[in-house]
Amino acid sequence: MESQTIVEALLLGLLEGLTEFIPVSSTGHILLAGHFLGFHSTGKAFEILIQLGAILAILSVYFRRLWQMLLDLPHDRLTRHFVIGILIAFLPAAIIGALAHDFIKTVLFESPRLICIMLIIGGVVLLAVDRMNLKPVYRDVERFPTRLYLQIGLFQCLSLIPGTSRSGSTIVGALLLGVDKRAAAEFSFFLAIPTMVGAFAFDLFKNRNVLSSADLPIIAIGFVAAFVTALVVVRYLLDYVSRNGYALFGWWRLVVGGVGLVALFVWG
Repeated sequence: MESQTIVEALLLGLLEGLTEFIPVSSTGHILLAGHFLGFHSTGKAFEILIQLGAILAILSVYFRRLWQMLLDLPHDRLTRHFVIGILIAFLPAAIIGALAHDFIKTVLFESPRLICIMLIIGGVVLLAVDRMNLKPVYRDVERFPTRLYLQIGLFQCLSLIPGTSRSGSTIVGALLLGVDKRAAAEFSFFLAIPTMVGAFAFDLFKNRNVLSSADLPIIAIGFVAAFVTALVVVRYLLDYVSRNGYALFGWWRLVVGGVGLVALFVWG
């Protein structure tokens, strides 16, 4: 990554923080932007490692709640139920992602056209679900039935296809399963913590032999930019979707996917 500019790393970091927790596919955006900028990181490590900035952003916003959960865990049944539920939701994508890691990174990540198509399909789905007259049954993320945690976790497996979106697949799945809009986004936040930490740790391990000290400055720039931007998004997203729903993000996906396809056709 020595030849990549500070501006490119900063731009991609800002893009990561902006899109990680909204249902538009941060990975899809980063890979498309990298493709058109000519940005190529060692083993696609930059794109994964700057996610640590977004992880720390959500940890900082939810620090007090997470700390209280840690204190309550030994003696509070509801807290144990919620933590176990998050782990249950995390496992399906973790297992499949580990088994299919090489295929995902070397085949799916290298297909900008697939990413654009998945952005468009996801946008159509998100707009359709947002307009459905769904009757929410579940509003408290800590009180979901165990089967609901597992079902949302199965939806998250779709996000292994770049352009689908981790938050998008979990939010759409949750909405279809009877979760209200705010709780769907909030549970996506909590599920992001083990999912992103796991992906970060696994990718760091897989790329341990190809990363060099020369990569660190560019990764650091992307990391800081992702942290700051994600911090703003996490603080305001729940209130936004409670008032306005998810239609904006559906249109966002359609525009980016459509423009991406046109750009691929024109410039390759």
